[in-house]
Amino acid sequence: MKLQLSPQLDGIDWHWLANVFERAPLGSRDPALLETSFRNSQVCCFARVDGVLIGAGRALTDRVLWTVIYDLALLPEHQGKGLGKAIMDSLAQQAGAANVMLYAAPGKQPFYAKLGFRPMKTAMAKFANAEGAQTRGMIE
Repeated sequence: MKLQLSPQLDGIDWHWLANVFERAPLGSRDPALLETSFRNSQVCCFARVDGVLIGAGRALTDRVLWTVIYDLALLPEHQGKGLGKAIMDSLAQQAGAANVMLYAAPGKQPFYAKLGFRPMKTAMAKFANAEGAQTRGMIE
C-alpha cells in the first residue's frame, strides 16, 4: 500500500469524491458544489492509495493565526490506519497557522481528540438549513 498526498485539484473525479463522502459517511454531496468548495479553499489534500483516490480534506486559513478544517473524508476501509491523521497533518502544515479549529461530524470527536483537539465551549454556527443541521446532530 503506497499512500500519496497531494494538494493538486487537477484530475480529481468529483463524482468519485462525492462517492467517498457518501461512504465515509458524511452524507450526499453534489459533485459540482463539492468541486467549488474545494477550489475556493486555500488548502486541500487528496489522498490516494496505489493511485486510487480514497480521501480528501480542505481548510480555510489566514496562514498566521487561524485555520479551520472542513470536510475530512476517508473511505471506511482505509479508516483506522493513520491515513486520516496524515491528511490532517498535511492540511495543518500547508496552512501554517498557529491555531487550528475544525468542523466535525457527530461521532467523529474521538478521532479528533486523539489528534489533540478539544471541544470548544463557545463555538456557534448559523446553517442555511438549521432544521436539517439539528436533525443530523450538528447543532442544539
